[in-house]
Amino acid sequence: MNKTGNKRIELAASEWLARRESDDWSDNDRAGLDAWLAESTAHRVAFLRLESAWIESARLKALAAGRTGAGPPPRGPWVQPPHITAEAPVADEAAGASRVEALGALRFAARETVPPRRRALVGGLTAAAVALCGVLAYWGWRTHTAVDTASYASGVGTLRTVALTDGSHATLSSGSRIEVAMSRGERWVDLRSGEAFFEAAKDRARPFIVSADARRVVAVGTKFSVRRDGADLRVVVTEGLVRLESAHMPGQPPAPVTLLPAGSTALATRSGVLVRTGTVVDAERALEWRGGYLHFDDTPLAEAAIEFNRYGGPKLVMGDSDAAALRIGGNVRWSNVDGFVRLLEQGFGVRAEQRGGIIVLHSH
Repeated sequence: MNKTGNKRIELAASEWLARRESDDWSDNDRAGLDAWLAESTAHRVAFLRLESAWIESARLKALAAGRTGAGPPPRGPWVQPPHITAEAPVADEAAGASRVEALGALRFAARETVPPRRRALVGGLTAAAVALCGVLAYWGWRTHTAVDTASYASGVGTLRTVALTDGSHATLSSGSRIEVAMSRGERWVDLRSGEAFFEAAKDRARPFIVSADARRVVAVGTKFSVRRDGADLRVVVTEGLVRLESAHMPGQPPAPVTLLPAGSTALATRSGVLVRTGTVVDAERALEWRGGYLHFDDTPLAEAAIEFNRYGGPKLVMGDSDAAALRIGGNVRWSNVDGFVRLLEQGFGVRAEQRGGIIVLHSH
């Protein structure tokens, strides 16, 4: 039977059930219901199913669907079926017996079977989907799961060069720390503090990435340094090409990607990225700390003092604005703070005042 036929039978069954539960149910109505039930097994199945649902779940509105007129009566009088009430025990017993007989005559249609070929096709597709999910999961795990992790740090006033498992090397400046995670898809270094110079081994299948907060420097095989100064980041490239990226901040336009060839020095701040293009020799001078020196080129004394303070020893403090603005140049060992102070006194007329572990520099 099609859906339309089933719907029509269910609608008729609901109408019979609603009429039977109403106050004006008569013997003629009962005879009419019995006749309708006797017409078809489908009629009896539909009526018994709705009657059971009505008793157990009291779904009044559903049972009354499609009923014309004033609608179904209130639920209260319907709770107890009339064939089990004390007022009509004989009739109810007869109705119950009739219902049992009707159930005995029920014949259920055979369940639709799935053809073997279709069942085999469905099973094959399911197995293929499961296998594909497994392959994708393995690929994701193999590509992105870190297989080698390590942490390196250098103390204040010391340098440290470490060999990474991919053949790369990292030289940590004073008071620096990196976290390394190598996977089959990429090589990731998180610069937590300080500065580090990287000699990334060539591996086009696995980019070498140095991250610092919301920024990252991406290279395939090259030499460069990354330094953190609070929220600012400085990148110096001495070989190859690196890509400087900034994370997309909510509510702001995407930050452009900056390509840095060898000889470039980039300073990334909250205001943007400033790039100075020069020679590789210029870039190498900015990294002379690896050889124990600090290079200054028309540098304010206040900035030079900050560089010295990064490597420990007596702390240099500016005594006045004129001393801070004094410009100097040259190479000085970062471990020789006392020698640097003597040069300032002899060559620039700076007066140094010792205060415990602090040296205050005055212009006169």
